[in-house]
Amino acid sequence: MLDDRSDLRFAPVAPREGGRLSRDAVETYNREGWIAPFDVLAPAEVAALRASVDGWLAAMGAEGAYGINCYQARLATLWDLCRHPAILDLVEGIVGPDVLCWATAILSKPPGEARAVPWHQDAGFWHLSPARTVTVWLAIDDADDANAAMRFIPRTHDRGALPMEAVEGAVFAHGLRDAEALGAPVTNVLRAGQCSLHADMLVHGSGPNGSDRRRCGLTLRYCPPEVRITDEGWRRGVEAVACRGSSGDWITHPRPGTDDIAAVTSPRAVGNN
Repeated sequence: MLDDRSDLRFAPVAPREGGRLSRDAVETYNREGWIAPFDVLAPAEVAALRASVDGWLAAMGAEGAYGINCYQARLATLWDLCRHPAILDLVEGIVGPDVLCWATAILSKPPGEARAVPWHQDAGFWHLSPARTVTVWLAIDDADDANAAMRFIPRTHDRGALPMEAVEGAVFAHGLRDAEALGAPVTNVLRAGQCSLHADMLVHGSGPNGSDRRRCGLTLRYCPPEVRITDEGWRRGVEAVACRGSSGDWITHPRPGTDDIAAVTSPRAVGNN
């Protein structure tokens, strides 16, 4: 839950010249808290990633039925994906030239998944300060209203930490109180191989998957090296990957030599969506 030592104020991003993100895209991110869609993976890359993910989910069985957390420094395919140029070109437009990936999560909602992800702000679950993480949500399957795509409540990223309450029967044990009063939700519709970017304080969630299609995506959490971990115990669950520029004081991890998820373990999970 919320760490009272964390600075969770949103800092508007200054547009950068010559990058993939246009001035209009950065201004939209500053105003709305999210931007999408962006084409980042070619069809062959999507097919290869989906095959890897399907194999990892099968190997994990019940333990990985909904998600697989924080293997970015344990599996070569994920390590490489964190450093994919098409993704980093977008991220650099938000966090600047020095980029770390500190967490990932494969999030798979099978057909008929009854649980929802309650409305929440990511940074409220983390021990990071200041709040400068941008999340890339990469679609492995097509995601839309029918199969429980993620939904955002725009313009909620600059309101600070909002009150939370206990939630039963959901993926998280806590969610935001009275989120419906914050504004009208929008659905993050993505085709496989596309991604969105959202700020770490933006209110978002997703409903049950009542369709006959899986909804699987991969989140990648990026921040600049001036972000600090504020809890020593939580630090042990963070295995960062250096992506571009300087890593500052962060401990980063080299490319692993395996894609066999049964041969490695994950650090303590540090985030879901």
